[in-house]
Amino acid sequence: MVRRVKLILAAASGTNNTAISEQLQLHRRQVRQWRKRWLEASEQLAIAETQQVSDKKLRKLIEEILSDAPRPGTTKFFSVEQVVQIVAMACEDPKQSQRPVSHWTPRELAEEAIDRRIVEKISPRSVGRFLKGSDSTTSSSSLLVKL
Repeated sequence: MVRRVKLILAAASGTNNTAISEQLQLHRRQVRQWRKRWLEASEQLAIAETQQVSDKKLRKLIEEILSDAPRPGTTKFFSVEQVVQIVAMACEDPKQSQRPVSHWTPRELAEEAIDRRIVEKISPRSVGRFLKGSDSTTSSSSLLVKL
């Protein structure tokens, strides 16, 4: 984001795209893209300034403008709530769910998430990714038993 701010400031001072791309070590296409995006948002920023929005809200708006746009591709299949429920379930004792195991495995968690109707379908691999991505501070070891 720092690079993008520098890019916008350089553009505002009259620096051309080639010079900006050389200074910031960006491709000229990227410089054009961000200048265009900033220009498209300038009206929105001007309105926010005339309405005297708080500095905090103005800063948030600028950060949104300079943030990456959503990337094309597959959409997310699972909501944040579903992921949280699955991660929370991994912290439970499997015996509470009448599972015949002493520790959760991704397969067992996937089956239990379906049984509890948290999700319609889910792969053990997805469950593993959720747990790997969760910043669990309760334990330095994995929540799952390795097979």
